[in-house]
Amino acid sequence: MTDKTPERFTTPAMLAAEAEIAATRRELAATVDELTARLAPRAQADAAVATAKRLASDATSPDADPEARAHARKVLAGVAVGVAFVTAVVVLRIARR
Repeated sequence: MTDKTPERFTTPAMLAAEAEIAATRRELAATVDELTARLAPRAQADAAVATAKRLASDATSPDADPEARAHARKVLAGVAVGVAFVTAVVVLRIARR
């Protein structure tokens, strides 16, 4: 008995499908890498800092667009109210003990 491995049977359609699968895998890998970079905690923190700086600049700069200034002031006021609420809750819990 001879050990002969059968030759691979390939057709142009099979080769095209394999090439398409390989291209899809590369695209998927690139997408996963991009999402990993975007969702990294450090990237999220950097984006939050940049947004906070932009809001502070828009709220205080006389050169800012009036709509941007109004929006920034509303957002910062909301944050201040949230911080005051959390602080009040913490103080009340400490006072109850």
